[in-house]
Amino acid sequence: MIDIIVFSLVGLGILFATIRLIIGPTPADRVVSLDTLNIIVIGIIALLANYFKNSLYLDTAIIYAILAFIETIVFARYLEGNHGDC
Repeated sequence: MIDIIVFSLVGLGILFATIRLIIGPTPADRVVSLDTLNIIVIGIIALLANYFKNSLYLDTAIIYAILAFIETIVFARYLEGNHGDC
């Protein structure tokens, strides 16, 4: 029963973050909502690891977290106006 409640609340978080991603008035809002979605997906993967009792999901969550962090850095540098001009 608690699993249904947790996954429902996570789904609600995904809905709100997706709405902010679509209608975000500034690109910075969109980047923040995309980062929020990435964090929620990492949480879902961790919940699935607990639900299925399989630690392979945790390895996947760690790799996804590293890629999400790099994605956030790239978007932040792009919004800052630093396009690789050394």
